[in-house]
Amino acid sequence: MMTKGGAVYILTNKNNNVLYTGVTSNLPVRMYQHKFKNYHIAFTSRYSVNKLVYYKGFHSILEAIAEEKRIKSGSRKNKIILVETSNPNWDDLSSQL
Repeated sequence: MMTKGGAVYILTNKNNNVLYTGVTSNLPVRMYQHKFKNYHIAFTSRYSVNKLVYYKGFHSILEAIAEEKRIKSGSRKNKIILVETSNPNWDDLSSQL
């Protein structure tokens, strides 16, 4: 069986006070959708959450989904620690894609 890779990611808004955790099989395309608010009624569009502050790739989408669930089940504090461990300045990482 062929498996398709995936990525888990955390977005925030310009003030870094809203966090959104997501999973996708194509992070560059998904970031484009967030940046240009392709889904106008979505949470990320309504709250201008489009700054990529954390991402991690996986060999299979199932691994990425499992990690997304793990992150989402954790506290806000744990999400902040995860971001600050790899991105202490909360820079927008979308240019790295």
